[in-house]
Amino acid sequence: MSVQTILLDFSMDPARLGDENGQKAVFTQLETVLKEYVPNLILATDIKVDGGSLKLLTGKAGTTVSVRLFDRGLVTVNIEYYKEDNEEPLISFKSAKILEGQLNKYMSVIKSQALPPLKRCKFGRYYPTSDERLLEYDIDGVLFDEQSSFQKVQVVHSKSFGNILVLDDLQNISEADLIYTETLMQRGKESYEGKEIVILGGGDGALLYELLKEKPKYVWMLEIDELVMKACNKHLKSICGDVLERRKGPNFEIIVEDCMLTVKRFTAERRKVDYVFGDLTDIPISDEGCSELWEFMVGILRAAFDILKPSGKFMTHGNGATSPESLELYEQVLMKMKPAVTFSKCKAFVPSFMEDWIFYQIAFKETANSDE
Repeated sequence: MSVQTILLDFSMDPARLGDENGQKAVFTQLETVLKEYVPNLILATDIKVDGGSLKLLTGKAGTTVSVRLFDRGLVTVNIEYYKEDNEEPLISFKSAKILEGQLNKYMSVIKSQALPPLKRCKFGRYYPTSDERLLEYDIDGVLFDEQSSFQKVQVVHSKSFGNILVLDDLQNISEADLIYTETLMQRGKESYEGKEIVILGGGDGALLYELLKEKPKYVWMLEIDELVMKACNKHLKSICGDVLERRKGPNFEIIVEDCMLTVKRFTAERRKVDYVFGDLTDIPISDEGCSELWEFMVGILRAAFDILKPSGKFMTHGNGATSPESLELYEQVLMKMKPAVTFSKCKAFVPSFMEDWIFYQIAFKETANSDE
């Protein structure tokens, strides 16, 4: 079951919509064609608004149609109706394109566009890109849906990507995203054999699972949300193996608490490690209204370097390549770090994100220069 929303946009000579009579004439043309697609269509409300008018129509089985006429030459048509899973759509994308073509000719428009139907229902199909564009996923079911003390935790199934971990309505990782983990850890470029490693976050278990294949001396994974690990252990075994079930082994341990508490203990004990992975939240897309999140990220950076060996590295994910302002803000933070650090970055196309993602490798500047 779903609520289907068909969106059509038209642009025409503004002179045709410049007054009330012109808008009525265009609407009459539009209504004539719409009645061929929506049975029993009648005008329910006609409202004059600033910059144009709004017409609300109703049709068969509760179908509603809103038509917005802008005096600057734009017309939008939104058709909305309820559809059961076993029912044929009232208007498919194919028929919406035919409707668009008919209206195009009938109203003599300059440009037009019909969008694929939006399907809004009991589980989400739509998630944003890093720069807040809308992506539609072929999700056909929800496997896990609970609220922890920290966030909403879901695992949904996609026909293309398998099971996907979704946190607070943002896609995090899927069964198709090994490239994400391998790029984060720079597999083949960094040697983890015999090394000591701290993972900040990483509740899906994928990074820990892959790092253990590299024969490290010891890995501490610091995750605050027990519910994330419960969901992934049950529904994302293909990316985390049995590490979330075992919780501890001869060369790894999962500590369930605020990662900063463990880092502070390491600092007090003067313990130093070879690598720290930041697998927590993404970099904010701007600094507006995100001061607390930026403070958190700066705090994480400073704490990570407090427990790194002079030759150590901080490895983290940034944001989408289509969010350059966000990445620039993060790099400005890095350039102001004391002691000074140097960084490199790379990108990889992450399947379930449907976009290129940026990853950072950060080290103490003096050590990096001496290595050169």
